[in-house]
Amino acid sequence: MKLRFLGKNSTPGDSPTLDASDQDSYVIQGWKVFANELLMQLDVPEGQTVVEVPTELFEHLTKDGQVSGEVRKFTAPIMLVTEQGTCVLQGPEMHDPEALSQMRLPDYETCIEVPRSSITALLEEDDGPDHSCSA
Repeated sequence: MKLRFLGKNSTPGDSPTLDASDQDSYVIQGWKVFANELLMQLDVPEGQTVVEVPTELFEHLTKDGQVSGEVRKFTAPIMLVTEQGTCVLQGPEMHDPEALSQMRLPDYETCIEVPRSSITALLEEDDGPDHSCSA
């Protein structure tokens, strides 16, 4: 899998980072979630993991042809929004050796692969009630 860097919201050598893949997906690198109070609110199936990123990371979607990077719906893969304004996302943990070789992953970070359609759906207007939850 080849990755195309879209952007990061952090200091050099650190993430969170957003990449577009050649597999019609996005790879989201973020902080591993260890907080029990967050994890207890989620049902994380085997093979999936949870990362935390600032909401502003999605602003880099404009570099992939999206009109806006403003998250308008807080639905899966976003599982929670924290009091600090970060998003907790859940998805398949990245194991592709080619993709991982293109990334720099400190021990306290990991990455998930999410279908492009799941991320772009977050940018659409939500006509229903707000069901976001805070941790």
